[in-house]
Amino acid sequence: MRLHRLLVTRQCRGLSLLLLFLFPLAALAAPAAPAAAAPCPPPPSSSAVEALVARLAEWDEAYYRRGESRVSDAIYDQARARLASWHRCFPERVPEATVMSHPAGEVDHPVPQTGLAKLTDVEAVARWLSRRHDAWIQPKVDGVAVTLVYRRGELVAAISRGDGERGQDWTAQARRLPSVPERLPEALDAVLQGELYRRLEGHVQAEAGDGGARAEVVGLLARGRLSDAEAARIGLFVWDWPDGPADMATRLRRLAALGFADTATYTHPVAESAEAVRRRRAWLRSPLPFATDGVVLRQASRPSGEAWQAAPPAWAVAWKHPPREALAEVRGVEFRIGRTGRVTPLLHLVPVALEGRTLRRVTAGSLSRWRELDIRPGDHVIVALAGLTIPRLEAVAWRETPRRPLRMPEPEAYHALSCLRLMAGCEAQFFERLAWLSGSEALDLAGVGPGTWRSLVEAGLVTGLLEWLALDERALRRAHGIGERRARTLAATFAAARAAPFADWLQALGAPPGVQAGLPADWATLSGHARRDWAALPGVGPGRAEALAAFFADPEIRRLAEQLAALGVAGFGR
Repeated sequence: MRLHRLLVTRQCRGLSLLLLFLFPLAALAAPAAPAAAAPCPPPPSSSAVEALVARLAEWDEAYYRRGESRVSDAIYDQARARLASWHRCFPERVPEATVMSHPAGEVDHPVPQTGLAKLTDVEAVARWLSRRHDAWIQPKVDGVAVTLVYRRGELVAAISRGDGERGQDWTAQARRLPSVPERLPEALDAVLQGELYRRLEGHVQAEAGDGGARAEVVGLLARGRLSDAEAARIGLFVWDWPDGPADMATRLRRLAALGFADTATYTHPVAESAEAVRRRRAWLRSPLPFATDGVVLRQASRPSGEAWQAAPPAWAVAWKHPPREALAEVRGVEFRIGRTGRVTPLLHLVPVALEGRTLRRVTAGSLSRWRELDIRPGDHVIVALAGLTIPRLEAVAWRETPRRPLRMPEPEAYHALSCLRLMAGCEAQFFERLAWLSGSEALDLAGVGPGTWRSLVEAGLVTGLLEWLALDERALRRAHGIGERRARTLAATFAAARAAPFADWLQALGAPPGVQAGLPADWATLSGHARRDWAALPGVGPGRAEALAAFFADPEIRRLAEQLAALGVAGFGR
């Protein structure tokens, strides 16, 4: 049993998953019914296992010993679940849970902090509630767990959560906090457990997330001395009184009388899952004075504090908000070259679900950011959704070793005036140029997209930016997938493009931003502008002036302009 109590436990952070390494689910008296085992993933490499175990140990050390949360609870849970899945399927490759020793300077909790098992969905909530008649619900405040010890009404100790059995002595810091009474209005002995949180005004969790609130509390508590203003930013939510009144309503009234009014304000009876859903949704989308990451369901009756253990109890569970982040494995890295020559690293992911979507790829942003992060196949990254639609790379969770070599393009070879013709190494940028030319920002060629251009290029009909203008129906039919009717439509569309306005043709050729300041004018006038002439125009700064002068002076651009002049396109004539 001592081994059970020394296990690394983390409040609402994959707790039950960790215990599954050593104990079957039934032995934990878990409140939720066990789900069927998920299919086994592909066997992990030894380096992948070592990387994940090392990163979890690093996160645990930061969390338990210093109160630092290196990643969100959702990411921690997913990482711990991955390790549990590997251990279940490949026990010979994946180690069991390890035991953390207590460092010097920590003190015992008079009543262990239990942590919470998690319910995964409303069906699990309904099952849990169906076996209880005295359940209550409260928001799961996202802060730093603390134990407060009062003797004859005087605060004698404040202890960080640590591993649930022992934690750091935070008494000096707690005495500085207005939210933590140094003296209770009654001379009683009490052990209270709660959350120190960052006070927020009108915080809507669904819109702002945690906003770094928890990390700020950790940082403030780590300081040698808090100013009055800093101390006032930290609130306290007491979520339990282990040896308080047995009746929950009485317990809440007594806590309010002792100065802990938040507990009564945000703790409500709940009998059915529909009520739990309503409260959870309301606390997710309504203004609150603190960040939250879900709700806690509590049974009023529970054993006396001397029976509590640093493990998930049967009388309280968490139901977290949907994760805002997901852990994803990188299966490949692609370097895409855009129309202007920008190289964008694209990460191809093992498909992962997030907020009802399946994410298969995410951009790493700039090439410099990719180099800084050094992401390779086999690495695990943290992804989120920007605006609930666009996948966004947040960070690297851990790296695969050894590092796999990657071939990447030379960024110096690609720029705003490169790849105006199809040649080795230019395929990607050239196709992007064609797609831009036919798009809504330029000529807006109806029915002409990337697929059309690929068919024409693969047939050898287009190797330059303007060769398509000379194609007739007979030539177009030589391309794969273009029949007689389609060829007729394309030929008419291409012929009509010659009548497009001069400004649209400038866009099609890739003229830099700011060219509109030189209009109305013709090619001869614009190509005669020096850099100082462009810089003198409204809204054209030195950088744009240099880019515009370089564009109109480029030999390949001039050759394209001559082609358009020969075809009689307005604005390009001599």
